[in-house]
Amino acid sequence: MDPFSRTWTALRAAVAGLSDEDFGRPSGCTGWLVRDLVCHLIVDAQDVLITLATPSDREPTRDALTYWDISGTPPTGDDPLDALTVRLAAAYEDPQLLKFHLDDVGSAAGRAALLADPAGRVGTRDEVLTVGDFLSAYVMEWTLHHLDLIAYLPDAEQPPAEGLARSREMLERIAGRPFPASFPDVDALLVGTGRRAPTEAEQAALGDLASRVPLYLG
Repeated sequence: MDPFSRTWTALRAAVAGLSDEDFGRPSGCTGWLVRDLVCHLIVDAQDVLITLATPSDREPTRDALTYWDISGTPPTGDDPLDALTVRLAAAYEDPQLLKFHLDDVGSAAGRAALLADPAGRVGTRDEVLTVGDFLSAYVMEWTLHHLDLIAYLPDAEQPPAEGLARSREMLERIAGRPFPASFPDVDALLVGTGRRAPTEAEQAALGDLASRVPLYLG
């Protein structure tokens, strides 16, 4: 399986394994419960479907790295779209409906990705990317949101090692510096994207990179 399919399949399996009680737990996304994050994943899956069905004959304007809008300001959870996600998630009421909708649209997104030509060009957010770059960017999206999903579920399975390594590599290229070898991939991603603060020892080990992270990806 390619990295997109592997990370997306693992994330959907993690959601499928949640108990009803888990949906009311906090997630790693500021201001969102697990149910809100799962609702966001449904929107993400719709974005994949819409983008893959939006071919373009223009030259690419972004790639898998420049796809992201980088901010130095952490999210507050007060963005109107974030607030809409919370209201929409609450409207589902039954967590099983969220699971069903994610499985339904998520499976379709996975199939569409497998059928798409990596060299094709697609349009999204008024930008153009190759299909390969678009799906590569989503490897990072799935991996980070998998970490968000299990942030308060200590017994849950981690994202696939391949996705963690690929996401770390992309984050390092965006930052312009590698993380210290002493950082496991999970910690590099959590610290590098501001999902947790570095320990005193990690801060020292970061060296020059400390001035470049965290990077908030949007």
